[in-house]
Amino acid sequence: MSFIGKFTTATALGAAMLAMPLTTAAEDFITLGSAISLTGKYSTNGLHAQKGYDFAVDKINAAGGVKVGDKTYKIKVIYYDDESTPARGVQLAERLIAQDGVHYILDPYSSGLTKAIAPVTEKYQIPMVEAEGASRSLFNKGYKYLFVVLSTSEQYLASSIDLAAGVAEKEGKKPSDIKVAMAFENDPFSLDVRAGVVADMEKYGMQAVIDDKLPRDLSDMSATLTKIKALNPDLLLVSGHSKGAATAARQIGAMGIKVPMIAITHCEAADVTGKFPNAANGLLCPTQWAETLSYKDDFFGSAAEYDAEFKAAYPEYADKSVPYQTAQATAAVWVFKDAFERAGTLDKEAVRDAIAATDLVTFYGGIKFAEEGNNVAKPMVLRQIQGTKSLRDRLRVPR
Repeated sequence: MSFIGKFTTATALGAAMLAMPLTTAAEDFITLGSAISLTGKYSTNGLHAQKGYDFAVDKINAAGGVKVGDKTYKIKVIYYDDESTPARGVQLAERLIAQDGVHYILDPYSSGLTKAIAPVTEKYQIPMVEAEGASRSLFNKGYKYLFVVLSTSEQYLASSIDLAAGVAEKEGKKPSDIKVAMAFENDPFSLDVRAGVVADMEKYGMQAVIDDKLPRDLSDMSATLTKIKALNPDLLLVSGHSKGAATAARQIGAMGIKVPMIAITHCEAADVTGKFPNAANGLLCPTQWAETLSYKDDFFGSAAEYDAEFKAAYPEYADKSVPYQTAQATAAVWVFKDAFERAGTLDKEAVRDAIAATDLVTFYGGIKFAEEGNNVAKPMVLRQIQGTKSLRDRLRVPR
């Protein structure tokens, strides 16, 4: 088992403390728990998320903590490494709740792992505010304890359909004449992305000339790209997490693929500009958040101020944009803090109800939950890589 015995305060507690029910008033701490991918295929984004959680906790604690009724608490987090595997995530979620006494959960990275542990948190009636599982299918199960701060997956690439239709109309063409090629990893997140794309294509009467479902852990899409060379689509859409984005950018460059418009999820997390600068130029990249947006709040400040302060705390990010996975992780902790204070109690049912009533404007964007638990207050952002400017130039905020 891989255990990450790190709390977000500077001092690590002894192992004996882990058996205590840490989510109540013990030592004036509220304890959150997260089984998260610190090794395995999701480790890059898992670490981005962990740092976002830690940054929020450290900043909240430095500002005095959380005021619940007439008592003030600090926050800390117990982390376990789920090794990027759903079965391990389920085991660790059970451990956090049943053994460690955690009453409030931050999610793992990815829709698949969140989907694996959601039945556990639901069984124990434990509120989970999640920031890293975007699959829309998480929010049609009737869960009452699951809430997400990010925009759900059906929105990721759908805006590229709107954009392609607009470009076609400006050029005097019919949107229905656009030929679309789709290459999606066969996992819950990417299939939900595809569903959003298909719905918008139907709106415009567009047809898919390629609709490939690719293996998980996407490492080769040369067969799809060979078909693209033969069929000359107007728009290529790819979704396959960070590894899939890197694979797509690398092979698009190596095979000399020329498509007028290419949109790929997870460009930023895969650092396609740094790794494949020539192939990445011109790519459209959906993102949940950007430091150039006008979002702001009274605690973290503006999106740009959050970006600068996070980089000061984590200098390894100094030469690149703070990943949206990090920003949304911070936003999830802030939702818990806000809910604790509005509830005025640490009773988990009262906290759950306070989370459900959340209505915030933050540095990350608006946060307001539908009855199903998805965030209905924040759109996706579609940006274009332009030369060496990475993802800093926002193209448009759809809808």
